[in-house]
Amino acid sequence: MTMRISKLFGMDLYETNATYRGKVYDLVVNLESGIIETITTQPLKVSSKKEAKKIMTEYSIPYKKVISVDDIILINSGNVPVPEKEIAKEEMTQAPENDYESRIRRKYIGYKSKYSTAGRR
Repeated sequence: MTMRISKLFGMDLYETNATYRGKVYDLVVNLESGIIETITTQPLKVSSKKEAKKIMTEYSIPYKKVISVDDIILINSGNVPVPEKEIAKEEMTQAPENDYESRIRRKYIGYKSKYSTAGRR
């Protein structure tokens, strides 16, 4: 299931041990890989590096700890083993390497879309 990033803002964050962690205020996104890196529960609009560092250390959660997103965001508190999320290798190798559209898709999305025109003739 996919979800727009804009839907994440304001969602409640809970740990797997039922501890409330706050609401999503900001997201840090790696633009090269297109992956959400960090969720913050405080605004990142600060006047000094010291304040920004405090927010990033005390009020942020690495997105790799997210287990599920639906009505709330459920994050791993360390008591639930979670397998690494992997992109299926066969999906990555279906498109030809020289196809511009498939290279962009792999770089930014990581999978072959069912709406892709690659392979259709």
